[in-house]
Amino acid sequence: MQGSEGTPGTRMRRSVGIAVVAALALLVAACSAGGQSAAHRQSTAKAEAAAAAADLKITPVNGTGDADPSAGITVTAVHGTLKNVAVHTASGSVTGSLSQGGKVWHSQWALGTGTSYQVTATASEGHSGTVTRASSFRTLTPSSQFQAEIFEGDGQTYGVGMPIMLTFSQPITNRAEVERSLQLTTSKPVVGAWYWDDNEHLDFRPENYWPTDTQVTLTGHLDGVEGASGVYATANLTQSFTIGASLIAVASTASHRTQIYYNGKLRYDWPISTGKASTATPNGTYVTIEKENPVRMIGGTPGTAGYYSELVPWSVRFTFSGDYYHDAPWSVGSQGYANVSHGCVNLSPADAQTYYNMAVPGDPITITSSTKAGTWDDGWTEWFLSWPEYLKGSALGEAVKAGPDGSTFVNPASLPAPTTTSPLQGSSPGNYAAA
Repeated sequence: MQGSEGTPGTRMRRSVGIAVVAALALLVAACSAGGQSAAHRQSTAKAEAAAAAADLKITPVNGTGDADPSAGITVTAVHGTLKNVAVHTASGSVTGSLSQGGKVWHSQWALGTGTSYQVTATASEGHSGTVTRASSFRTLTPSSQFQAEIFEGDGQTYGVGMPIMLTFSQPITNRAEVERSLQLTTSKPVVGAWYWDDNEHLDFRPENYWPTDTQVTLTGHLDGVEGASGVYATANLTQSFTIGASLIAVASTASHRTQIYYNGKLRYDWPISTGKASTATPNGTYVTIEKENPVRMIGGTPGTAGYYSELVPWSVRFTFSGDYYHDAPWSVGSQGYANVSHGCVNLSPADAQTYYNMAVPGDPITITSSTKAGTWDDGWTEWFLSWPEYLKGSALGEAVKAGPDGSTFVNPASLPAPTTTSPLQGSSPGNYAAA
């Protein structure tokens, strides 16, 4: 019996052994508990990173290979606020702006086509401190493209009525997006608007004539703009030119005289002869298109009465159909008294030469008191329209405020009421109508 129960010494050794085993078990348990804690911490860190990633979104997503360039880049802090967004390409950085209280950043212009971008964004998140995310993607290379051309020549000088004229190689249906891509920088403050003449022609005209001696730069951030479904521009457009002195001509078919204003002051008051009744000079405020010395003028049918083919000196054109201010020595006796021309404004040789030497494209010419109405698009006829009428030609329905720091679109209702004084500041409403 005693042998089966063991002696006190034996029981003590067994108890110690049990205690040692128990201690080892506790030690193993402690080591095991430590391993679970590390795994838990790692899992927690991943969860927090995933939560942070969900709180900071970048579009296009990382790895995209055919992103739509017209959509730009959007970075959103879902719960916190953005601290920094940096976007880089091989050609430089990309600008953008914050909105919604610092929660959203969006690129300012369309992205370039077929271009790789790297985005790094940092946000302050309420539950996870500061988080940074990065994304790399590439924009699509379009299969269909359009190009834009500007009429104005780089470094050239134009008159105060000159419209900025853009021509597109393909019809534009996303007109508003094209307008948004255009930025004007002017050395003097200017208010104007864009006007779609048709799907392929877009013009800019100030509310009033341009200020004299204004430096103008048009920057078309067109690369990546979707002008029509699936049709993208693949290049930007930049051109700079100058608005020179103010040279304004006003001709009355009734008084047979023309006034020439230079920089706001009447400089000349000349006798003229305009179109006779059957070939009346059309009313309207035009701007000069080109000048030649001489230009060959042809009218009528060869071999019939009234046919002519003449080389005419000192000729300044203002309609596409062939109306000019020009030298007409044959009608000097009628100038100031009667209208005998085929539609042009006849001047004496000396007066025609004086005007010719002063004129540049874009100088305003207004014909008044005629029995013939002017025809839209027979020349650069943007000044046929009143300011409210011109605003209706914008796809955005907004005016443009430009200055040395660039341009912004504004609600026309926020602008002061028009104060145009004709003929020195702008044109009068309905100026093209027949008398």
